[in-house]
Amino acid sequence: MLSIHKKLLVGASLALFALSSQAENGPGVTDKEIKIGNMMPYSGPASAYGTIGKATGAYFEMVNDRGGINGRKINFISLDDGYSPPKAVEQARKLVEQEEVLLIMEALGTPSNSAIHKYMNSKKVPQLFIATGASKWNDPKKFPWTMGWQPNYQDEGAIFARHILKNKPDAKIGVLYQNDDYGKDYLHGFKEGLGDKAKTMIISEVSYEVTDPTIDSQMVSLKGSGADTFFNITTPKFAAQAIKKAAEIGWKPVHYLNSVSNSVGAVLKPAGFEAAKGIYTGFYLKDPTDPQWKDDAAYKEWDAWMDKYFKSGDKASTFSVYGYMVGQTMEQVLKQAGNDLSRENVMKQAASLDLELPMFLPGVKIKTSATDFAPIEAMQIGQFNGETFELQGEVIEK
Repeated sequence: MLSIHKKLLVGASLALFALSSQAENGPGVTDKEIKIGNMMPYSGPASAYGTIGKATGAYFEMVNDRGGINGRKINFISLDDGYSPPKAVEQARKLVEQEEVLLIMEALGTPSNSAIHKYMNSKKVPQLFIATGASKWNDPKKFPWTMGWQPNYQDEGAIFARHILKNKPDAKIGVLYQNDDYGKDYLHGFKEGLGDKAKTMIISEVSYEVTDPTIDSQMVSLKGSGADTFFNITTPKFAAQAIKKAAEIGWKPVHYLNSVSNSVGAVLKPAGFEAAKGIYTGFYLKDPTDPQWKDDAAYKEWDAWMDKYFKSGDKASTFSVYGYMVGQTMEQVLKQAGNDLSRENVMKQAASLDLELPMFLPGVKIKTSATDFAPIEAMQIGQFNGETFELQGEVIEK
């Protein structure tokens, strides 16, 4: 038998071992749970995107019903930031300092993520798979704790420019853009894609503020410029307004809509299908309204998940697909991390992905490395036929 003294030593050693094992994992991690934070504009001018956060929460509900990840359930804490940078800072601090989450994932919007960018990196808290395509999220040297997910805006803008140069080389282009980093990123890539011809082909550029009630005056101005091609760089509320207003004033340009607002259910339906007919956009996910996927195994699995876990969600919205797939990506990272759930290892695993998700378009995949924090770098052009988008050509890689 052990002496009392030896028993105390053994007990102390076991306690120290338990503490050291606990210390390996980041905040928000227990033997049974992983706390993950999220911020979404459930209110405010970009509230249509709230579907994404709800979809991700529903995805983790399914994960938890299946036993969690490596035996741990996901506690997904999703807060409303109203698409407001000051509110985003407040909510990020709450998640990190009060809720003590392991990480924040899929926070939406360039303005909101820009507001917390330095804070998250100074705290060394993963800011993962954020729902914005600004090019600055791919900067692992200066901001090693921040990673995007979707294709970046500059690449998408350049893809649209190449499509115009090929199909309408004499285009007179009008651009509507949100007056912030999000809008300017798209516009920069678009101009780079047009090259030297940007100065002559773009005949009108008008911007709007996210606080504006409408963009009616901007649309009238664009029509008045004589533009016959329209690049619409807007979030869902304003995208629907622009499509509807163009129809009302009888302006029928060749219309390019940024992919962040190409949801049939959330944007085109409110705007009116007839008004939206002919619009071009970019895709990397399978559009759930596209009939070519009705017998696709991945679509059927997603559809069954919607029926069971996200009954209130919109099956015509790509946002429901987006939230589902970001949830899948996060699940893969945590599986790879195993029982080393330190923040450092979570980032290491996020930067070690080679993943083809079932609801991606064929030819699209997630690929990351320690020097490349841009997970998705391919898209395919689609055109709206009045009911759904029809894909054209091949997947275009960066």
